[in-house]
Amino acid sequence: MTCDFLRERERARRRVLWALATFHPGDPSASDLLSILDDLDDQERNDTPCSDKPLKLIEVRNSVSVMRHNSGIDIILERDIPQPWRERFHQASIGSTRLIDGPYASDWDKFLASWKTEMRYLEQHRAARNKSKKD
Repeated sequence: MTCDFLRERERARRRVLWALATFHPGDPSASDLLSILDDLDDQERNDTPCSDKPLKLIEVRNSVSVMRHNSGIDIILERDIPQPWRERFHQASIGSTRLIDGPYASDWDKFLASWKTEMRYLEQHRAARNKSKKD
C-alpha cells in the first residue's frame, strides 16, 4: 500500500467520522456515511496480511513512548507510531501546535481517547442500522 493511498483513506475516514458525529444512531441520513466507513474498513482488512492482525488501541498506546523535551513539554516521536495509526493521528491533528521534534504527548493521548469514543459511537450507529434491517 502506498503512502498516498493510506493518507487518502485516512483523510476520508476522518471526514466521515466527523460528519457521522452530527447524526444520532439510527438516523437514516447516516446510512451513506456508514457504507463509506464499511468500505474503508474492508479496504484496511484487505491491505493487512493475514499474519498481521490490526493492533488494538491499548497496543498502539503502549508502542509509543513519551519523552521529555528540553522545553519541559512531553512529546512523542511520530516514527514510533505504527501505521495506520500514525496517519490517523496526523489527519486528526492537522493544524495542531507541536514542537519540531514531535507532537505533544497530550495531543496523542487526546487522539486515542477520542478514537475510542468515536469507535463506540460508530458501533452504536452500526447496531441501530442492523436492528432496523431486522425489523
